[in-house]
Amino acid sequence: MSVHKLNSEILFKGRVFDVQRDRVRFSDGHVTDLDFVIHRGAVTIVPIDDKDCIWFVYQYRHAIGAWLLELPAGSVENQESFQKCAHRELQEEIGLAAGHLELMGEFYLAPGYSTEYMYVYLATELYPEPMKTDRDELIQVRSYAISDVMSMMDSGMIQDAKSLAGLSMARHYLDVK
Repeated sequence: MSVHKLNSEILFKGRVFDVQRDRVRFSDGHVTDLDFVIHRGAVTIVPIDDKDCIWFVYQYRHAIGAWLLELPAGSVENQESFQKCAHRELQEEIGLAAGHLELMGEFYLAPGYSTEYMYVYLATELYPEPMKTDRDELIQVRSYAISDVMSMMDSGMIQDAKSLAGLSMARHYLDVK
């Protein structure tokens, strides 16, 4: 089966993402419009301190009108590398820097409607080095023992997809079941 793009238009140009509409023709001749989000890419970080605690943000998410427990994460800015983005987000969101940052994996966040591609890093050798937080974020910083986090994940207490993916990737590195 093939898909042929007939034309494209940007419907919305935003600070973090754009919305694009493509008119496409499928191999059976059917023509339709497909709308999707164009995103620069992002990172999620699993920060683990020397006491075997994982650091999170408890963050208000206006789109769902609720607070979510999430791993630190954020979008790439300008021409920065994904690794530099991970370092910056750690400092902005939890006030810590990492002596060691290791790429654990990568994935598409929601390919049904977005181009957003996410890189997941394990951050260790943490030390204090805060940066000014973004004015559009309402965040509380929290940390939990690794064993508690795995239980929280398995029980459904953590509902953020990127955090679940990051923690699933980290299980291998943490040697937990």
